This record gives sequence, C-alpha cells and structure tokens, in this order.
Amino acid sequence: VQLQAFGGGLVQAGGSLRLSCVASGRLYSSSVLGWFRQAPGKEREFVAATRWNDNRTYYADSVKGRFTISKDRAKNTVYLQMNSLKPEDTAVYYCAKGSPYDTNFRAYNNWGQGTLVTVSS
Repeated sequence: VQLQAFGGGLVQAGGSLRLSCVASGRLYSSSVLGWFRQAPGKEREFVAATRWNDNRTYYADSVKGRFTISKDRAKNTVYLQMNSLKPEDTAVYYCAKGSPYDTNFRAYNNWGQGTLVTVSS
C-alpha cells in the first residue's frame, strides 16, 4: 500500500487546514491509519489515528478538541481536519498505516511522503 499525503500549507494562528491521505492498494479491516508530525529537531509524534473497519478514533492530548480524523472508505482516503491552529502545530505531517493501534511511530510500517504545515503567529 502506498500512501500520499497532501493539503499542507501556510496558515495564520487560529486558522484551519484539512490534510488528506490517499491510499493506493487494499486496506484490510485490521488496518489503522494514523497521522504523525515532526517538527525540526524533534522526534516524530503521534497526532491522531482511526481504525479502518470501525469508527474508533484516537487523539494526542495536544490536539483533542481541535483536530478531527475521518475517513472515506469509498475513496480510500483519511482526512485530518485541523482547526484553531497554533504556531506549535508547525511540522511536517505524515500519514501512516499500521496494525494494531499504537501511538509509537515505530509500530507503523507504511508511510506517506509528508506535507508541511506552517502556522504563523
């Protein structure tokens, strides 16, 4: 499965962006699709994840209430709606596939190329 993430850009603090991650190939029911981010000089960190076969979602505390992960199975696409963006949200955002759910990026074996999100103050 190949993953392609896009939708990043430059936005002012308080603004919104929606990231998309398109998967080419079959996603099995046990798959977990996640979003991670990596700021310069920092380790890659978990942002949000969703199970492909049900509606369970998971979020990092730092984005709860601001970010929403969703999916469109017909389009093999996972979205990350990001609202009330803060400068500290600035990072390269990656989508990834793994199984089972984990917040550790090392548990995910398929990665998209990343899309840069820059939030200006």
